[in-house]
Amino acid sequence: MATRRFGARFRRALLYAARLHQRQKRKGTNRPYIGHLLGVASIVIEYHGDEDEAIAALLHDAVEDQGGQRTLRAIRRKFGARVAGIVWGCTDADTIPKPPWLARKKNYLAHLRHDTSRTSASTRFVSAADKLHNVRQILADYRVVGEKVWHRFSGRRDGTLWYYREVVKVLRAHGVTPLVAELTRTFRELNRSAQAK
Repeated sequence: MATRRFGARFRRALLYAARLHQRQKRKGTNRPYIGHLLGVASIVIEYHGDEDEAIAALLHDAVEDQGGQRTLRAIRRKFGARVAGIVWGCTDADTIPKPPWLARKKNYLAHLRHDTSRTSASTRFVSAADKLHNVRQILADYRVVGEKVWHRFSGRRDGTLWYYREVVKVLRAHGVTPLVAELTRTFRELNRSAQAK
């Protein structure tokens, strides 16, 4: 297998993501948001993503949380159309305030299901990495704080579980890759833990 190179573009993306999200915390915690972005990028690299996909992983929430279309234009200018396309595909809102939670999630699921753009496979790949990192974190926190974990999320327990269940279904419909299989296993473990209460 050829060596994948992560060079100056990746380093610039890392610094850019750290700057964009420097004041942001993970929902309901005091954890710096950059930890999530690094976690998603790590999963993308672990599952053999290329440099564009790893950069998009670092920036996948930038449009949603840090400036909307202005930030998307900056990402396109700095990192190219493919990275911008993946980031846009991972974005469920680009306005503040965001649309209502349920409508936003249904729209995102529909987009993930029907996207036929040039970056659709990479979008699903980065989305799967994002969701795997999220589900792992929810499961880890659930083991520590129990049912209180659901108060962090707009969908609470039932909505959050519904959303991740649907994401898994959509991704599996496009093919069960090793990453999607790991997301499926991890979600099932979270779901079993939640149902056991």
